[in-house]
Amino acid sequence: MTNTATSRSTISATTSAPADLPRQLLSRQADSSLIEQIVQLVTSRIDDKLLRTGARMPSIRQFSDEHGVSRFTVVEAYDRLVAGGLLESRRGSGFYVRDRAPMLALRTPRPNTAQSQQLDVVWLVRNMFRQLPSEKMPGVGSLPNEWLDGDLVGNALRSVSRQNQNMLLQYGTPQGFLPLRQQLQLKMAELEISAMPDQIVTTSGVTQALDLVARHFIQAGDTIFVDDPAWFLMFGSFAMLGAKVVGIPRLSDGPDIVKLAELAALHRPKLFVINSVLHNPTSTSLSAAKAFQVLKIAEQYDFMIVEDDIYCDMHPGTTVQAATRIAALDQLNRVIYLGGFSKTLAANLRVGFIATSHEIARDLADRKMLTALTTTEVTERVVYKVLSEGHYRKHSDRLRSKLDAVRDKTMRQMERIGARINFNTPAGMFIWTDMGCDTNLMTEKAMTEGYLLAPGSLFSPKQLPSTNMRFNVAAMSDPGLMRFLERTMDQVRSKT
Repeated sequence: MTNTATSRSTISATTSAPADLPRQLLSRQADSSLIEQIVQLVTSRIDDKLLRTGARMPSIRQFSDEHGVSRFTVVEAYDRLVAGGLLESRRGSGFYVRDRAPMLALRTPRPNTAQSQQLDVVWLVRNMFRQLPSEKMPGVGSLPNEWLDGDLVGNALRSVSRQNQNMLLQYGTPQGFLPLRQQLQLKMAELEISAMPDQIVTTSGVTQALDLVARHFIQAGDTIFVDDPAWFLMFGSFAMLGAKVVGIPRLSDGPDIVKLAELAALHRPKLFVINSVLHNPTSTSLSAAKAFQVLKIAEQYDFMIVEDDIYCDMHPGTTVQAATRIAALDQLNRVIYLGGFSKTLAANLRVGFIATSHEIARDLADRKMLTALTTTEVTERVVYKVLSEGHYRKHSDRLRSKLDAVRDKTMRQMERIGARINFNTPAGMFIWTDMGCDTNLMTEKAMTEGYLLAPGSLFSPKQLPSTNMRFNVAAMSDPGLMRFLERTMDQVRSKT
């Protein structure tokens, strides 16, 4: 009782005005109820330390008026937050953010400095799964739901469910649904990559594909090369295997070849993970000359190339905007090719694949079986249905047209507010932008106004402060976003 009383007296002395919560984040069209949305909103702001211990919450009446919801809805949400240990109710005073130190003390010890550098990555990934409107999340790496074709996926799923129902009740096969692998053989042939079905292993997205490949090749102390910048999630994953992650500077036409050769001689890596086409986060693509040089260096220093082509179908593949894949030059001897459909069909449709040599494919299928048994054949059948009936090509064409319609406009708007586009790319969903100030600070300010951004520090293995930021051009329709970015850029610049 003494500790509680002391805590409350301190809080009363330091809190007066109620905490400010972002407006217009609640939607009656969302899958979750208004009550659940309020709980998620408050929880996320407490987790991100935007609501501190002792902060006074808006009164039930104030919250109801500002957010356009009933008082009953607010009461129910606040009661759930109290039950969850996030808020406390004080008779005659209102609701306050509760001190969670006793609960947090039960968690694992604080990580060391090297591990703590990964916390920013975890923060962004955690926030990706919040139920915010897509236009409030220009930092995410997926297309808005309204851009995708729910009917296409739904019709395929219904068709699959009407097939032999024993299929729904049993395991699939470790290497993956054979008709899908046969269909992938045809798809890869269009990219001039020759792969037999037994050279293909299906996975639960490219994330699992990368993990399987890394576990197969890497032992503690080995080195993995990645692009710098690159997709941030793999940094922590590789580090957990005990690998040393080294970044190779990414230029407009691929990696810095001089630096690649220099670092390969120094570190003797086991793998080089690279986006050849529509690189994340810059949307640049590998030139034919660079592809050949990368392959030659890999042969010279005896490392494998892991070619992540998850954005394959967002590239038009025309001669004007040619894209070279290292796997097409190498034909899966030294190159392990990864692909998937979560970016173009549905984020929840976790179907990816690995294409490699016969021997490595067999070993990876065994490793997949030992760690996860099999992937879900139902979803693999859904993807097979979409691909084999010819609908996917038209769907991909529509997505590219939509991206083309917003990309140039978005780049002009960014330049108008004083940002600089690092690479003027003609395809893809990302633009890599120099904001001229610390984008970590911009991201913190964005959270207070309900926007999720992706600062450049996340995309480098070193995770040092950066002026760069990745934007998803498909998620920038909020009319207030550009005003916020311009205002915040000026504020952060004036303080540095």
